[in-house]
Amino acid sequence: MPDTAHHKAIDAVELTRALIRCASITPLEAGVLGVLQAALEKSGFTCRRMDFSEAGTEPVANLYANIGSGPPHFCFAGHVDVVPVGDRKAWTVDPFGAELIDGTIYGRGASDMKGAIATFLAAAAPFAASLKRGTISLLITGDEEGDAVNGTRKMLEQLAREGVKFDACVVGEPSNKNKFGDMIKIGRRGSMTGRLTVHGIQGHIAYPHLADNPVHRLGKMIAGLTAEPLDNGNKHFEASSLQFYTADVGNKTNNLIPAQATAAFNIRFNDGHTSASLKQWVTQRLDQVGGRYDLTWRVSGEAFFTPPGALSELVSNAVRDTVGATPELSTTGGTSDARFIRAYCPVVEFGLVSQTMHKVDERAAVADLAALGKVYRLILERFFA
Repeated sequence: MPDTAHHKAIDAVELTRALIRCASITPLEAGVLGVLQAALEKSGFTCRRMDFSEAGTEPVANLYANIGSGPPHFCFAGHVDVVPVGDRKAWTVDPFGAELIDGTIYGRGASDMKGAIATFLAAAAPFAASLKRGTISLLITGDEEGDAVNGTRKMLEQLAREGVKFDACVVGEPSNKNKFGDMIKIGRRGSMTGRLTVHGIQGHIAYPHLADNPVHRLGKMIAGLTAEPLDNGNKHFEASSLQFYTADVGNKTNNLIPAQATAAFNIRFNDGHTSASLKQWVTQRLDQVGGRYDLTWRVSGEAFFTPPGALSELVSNAVRDTVGATPELSTTGGTSDARFIRAYCPVVEFGLVSQTMHKVDERAAVADLAALGKVYRLILERFFA
């Protein structure tokens, strides 16, 4: 049983502001884990830094904290790294000033997702102080907004080697679309990026028969990949989407057929596909056009889905009993670290409102933090009942 003498009440608002004041733009730690660790340890949690590095990548600082022992094991996962502020002059406040104005906390990371981390700890600390069975843990990475190479995935792998097992996980991503309590994420589409280089033969543009124009072939390849939709979606996922985001030749003269042309595209795909099946489909389409080309891939994550069940019901009921609304179970949006966690236990995402994440004047309402704290507390009470 945790030592209740060590428990100190956590103010979710003030902890959120303290975390925001650390300019932890990926992969910088900027002291943010130190702030969080101090609050965790005062609440009786055992903390462990789990920092990782890999050749060709930036080293990343991560933190694992736990209290209690044995099953059942409830994990809260989140990230303390944030995206850059963008045009600082467009902000009406200091992006890392954590100003509290008219019941709203402003600053980079307020909604995505330092507010949720602070709120979970504030809700969990008093509950954990009297925990009679099981384990509560926090899996906190500094590498979610970046390449996600040295963060959650490696933490999970290391903990699994040590025999740590999770029974359920809630990721504190800003899951709500328009207002607090309207959405829980139960899955995400997969994401993969392809970079295509089409090779031709350089030549004078007045003598095309002596050259081989790769731009024309690239155009046919783009048309072949985008002529028809990949699918029409299904019960739980919207339609998959292949989108080209750049095409470039770098040709600065108007009388030269270039030797090569490049383009890059991203595919967001539902659980009707895998990255392997899509690679095969893309290759077949390109081969129909013919000619020499190179294609490289980067797969950020496969599509995943936690079927509606005990965990989603637990979170949904906690939301309903707090704000009086039943949240939609959704798989929309980008990727999250839940794509790694889903291999270890059931996982859903629930946090603050996503309206201002990554935007100028990112912010979170104090009232939403209070409601989120009540939801997290109910989840813990019912999970360990």
